[in-house]
Amino acid sequence: MNKKHDALYDDVLGGLDDMAPSKSAARSSRFLKRSTTIADQVAGDIEEKTLRWVDPADCQMWDRHNRDYALLSEENCRDLIDGIRSQGRQEFAAIVRPLPDGPQRYEVICGARRHFAVSWLRAHNYLQFKYLVDVRDMTDEEAFRLADIENRDREDISDYERAIDYADAIARYYGGKQKAMAERLEVSPPWLSRYLSLANLPSQIVAAFASIRDIKERHARDLKPLIAEKKSLNALIETSNSIAQAQEGARKGLGRPLDGVEVMRRLKAACKPAAVLKPTHEKTYRRTAGDVPITVRNKGRRTVVEFDSSIGSAALRAALESFLDDRK
Repeated sequence: MNKKHDALYDDVLGGLDDMAPSKSAARSSRFLKRSTTIADQVAGDIEEKTLRWVDPADCQMWDRHNRDYALLSEENCRDLIDGIRSQGRQEFAAIVRPLPDGPQRYEVICGARRHFAVSWLRAHNYLQFKYLVDVRDMTDEEAFRLADIENRDREDISDYERAIDYADAIARYYGGKQKAMAERLEVSPPWLSRYLSLANLPSQIVAAFASIRDIKERHARDLKPLIAEKKSLNALIETSNSIAQAQEGARKGLGRPLDGVEVMRRLKAACKPAAVLKPTHEKTYRRTAGDVPITVRNKGRRTVVEFDSSIGSAALRAALESFLDDRK
């Protein structure tokens, strides 16, 4: 994480230490301690933070979490599953906040993949593993910014997931004001605007992709001028519906799914104007109305003369003479 993101963490967490141990501390102590006390910047103030090992079943995802939990799988979490199993424990605590009531005790703000990995291990007879959480009290806006900071540089959260999160947040927390939101996230307004444009892609176009993970921020930029024109938008929607049907067939084993590159190629091709054929200057010549004609057409700087092989020599000679007379 870069210095800019470090500063954002400090802002979101209100000056709390990130709980990283000193270099001389033994690694195991970081995980076995049930709580850690840290000194606040104001001399004499002490604040306690608590790390807890919990059953992941006691945690639920925040309903505005920026990662689509349904897209997590053994395959795309395999590196984390293997890492936890190799280390014998989860290395970094997820950040949660307490729930006032309900079947679960905690709400996960950051740590969806860690939650999935530990849940998967426990479901596959590794019951010794528990979910390491850092319990914090925070507002929804603070939770949004913290989740965004943690995941902004990660490639395993898709552009489209991030865009949908931003579109929800700008209305929910910032009164629809892009400048105010950009300042709080410490990003440029144009950068934020590109993601908000991505969130506004028509649903039919989104459905054309095999997975929302295939949808990139640059796709919205490429399609924006086409969406703005009614004629090309209609072509995009029609083609998207056709592609979506093909993708559904591929999910049922009928053909192969189309990746994002192929989907974009087809969408752009649908909006290209049809090739305009240049008019051909063509004339026919014959000796009499009953004779087989010859056809003469201009092709660039060349003249092409065509005739059926059944034409007689006299009829051909007469037709050619008529053509030559026409050129005078």
